[in-house]
Amino acid sequence: MPRNLHPVAWWIWALGLAAAVSRTTNPVLLGLVLAVLGLVVANRRSEAPWARAFKYYMFLALTVVAIRVVFRSVFGGDISTTMMHVWFRLPSVPLPSWAAGVQLGGPVTAEGTFSALYDGMMLGCMLACVGAANALANPKRALRVLPGALYELGVAVVVALTVAPQLVESVQRVHRARKLRGRSGLGWHALREIAIPVLQDALERSLRLAAAMDSRGYGRTGAAPTPVRRLTAGLMVTGMCGLCLGTFGLLDASTSRTVALPALVTGTVVSVAGLALGGRRVRRSRYRPDPWSGPEWGVVLSGLAPLVVLWSGVGSSLIGLNPSTFPLTWPSLPVVPALAVLVAALPAVISPPPFRAIDPSRCAAVTARPNRSEGADTGSGRLEVPA
Repeated sequence: MPRNLHPVAWWIWALGLAAAVSRTTNPVLLGLVLAVLGLVVANRRSEAPWARAFKYYMFLALTVVAIRVVFRSVFGGDISTTMMHVWFRLPSVPLPSWAAGVQLGGPVTAEGTFSALYDGMMLGCMLACVGAANALANPKRALRVLPGALYELGVAVVVALTVAPQLVESVQRVHRARKLRGRSGLGWHALREIAIPVLQDALERSLRLAAAMDSRGYGRTGAAPTPVRRLTAGLMVTGMCGLCLGTFGLLDASTSRTVALPALVTGTVVSVAGLALGGRRVRRSRYRPDPWSGPEWGVVLSGLAPLVVLWSGVGSSLIGLNPSTFPLTWPSLPVVPALAVLVAALPAVISPPPFRAIDPSRCAAVTARPNRSEGADTGSGRLEVPA
């Protein structure tokens, strides 16, 4: 049956793919991830305004790739072109000695361009993962599951995440209104006619949102004694220090794991205790909590599968995940990581379909005709709706 999947499940699925993407620069795997994202979004996005923002994230990803390639060609020209394939040469500008390592202009090689292209594709694919999460998950429903201590921060994050989809919706609405009035031109004049209504609509939305949040009690907190506030602050500071030390110890190869792992675990436990204690002063009413059942677990596991496979290096080598560009080689397709990425496409099938509006073509079957049963008057105006 159609229902809304838990928003946290979509975010875990998308963040798992983004973390897996950060492990590879193989364009074949990155293209496969983009195909999986497009398939899932096309089959499981709703008709909400934020669900239309995925294509704009894709445009942003293409922009990131283009900027990365252009910057690599203009500011990172290869000084030594020995054993490289030079495509063309840009005019070189001499720079002062303090800008050592930076070159403006110079030869543009195939090796450097493909290296920038692979890096840009990785960054763009990570942006697409975030865009898929924004298109699939309802940010307002995700606010419900945040701890009480992070509720104010969560409100700010949700408002920030919904800015881009709402601006897209406003631009589309103003553009349709201009077309209905016969104004479909482009240029600076058209931009001015679109920008002013969009800004006015954004201001009106902000005022309505502030009034709605104030009427529902957002930002109101209960009284907490001074010792409780100090204990909460101490727990949070201690927990954050433990998390920082533990994370640094795990990332630094020279640090002993016997010190880093206990610090990370201790910091996590202390931080959770501080969040639980600080959340007591925030009073919230919960209505119709979002269920977490089998489809949510399936979506989460399918998103974590490529993360585990790519970070553990199962069935792939370093050269398979990161193809060499010096010298330039054709990227291969690692079989096991590719299968793990394909597993991430299962939410297109195993997750419940979202609620959608009724198709107008289906409403044509409902015809208005007089009910002649039981000697009824044909002019009574009653409607008979077929089962």
